[in-house]
Amino acid sequence: QESGPLHIVAMDRRGMVGPGLRGRFVASMAREMMKDVMRERLKEEKYNVDRAAKATREIADSIKMKLKEFHWERYKYVVQVVIGEQRGEGIQMGCRCFWDEDADNFAQASYSNDSLFATAVAFGVYLY
Repeated sequence: QESGPLHIVAMDRRGMVGPGLRGRFVASMAREMMKDVMRERLKEEKYNVDRAAKATREIADSIKMKLKEFHWERYKYVVQVVIGEQRGEGIQMGCRCFWDEDADNFAQASYSNDSLFATAVAFGVYLY
């Protein structure tokens, strides 16, 4: 008897596989929240290399905490924040991920003033 590959399907307490339409990570909501967090934290800041590392951790932690307040069940979050000095140069960030297009998503937001720029990316990964 030939047997095919074993497929394990995880269902939640409602018998659903995946987050459903209403339980998905919504990038537009996350993006607006991320913009607000960065604007509030950095609006009066001048770039200082010694304070940048602490500021990135604080912003990333704040974004992660606020993502949890959306109550998207069974999502885990990865947040990356970059702060740099504003010198008229450009920056490019890239990322590659292996994920489920139906459930996983990401949001990105940027902030800048005369002294600094900041970019944040938040990934919402659904746990089956």
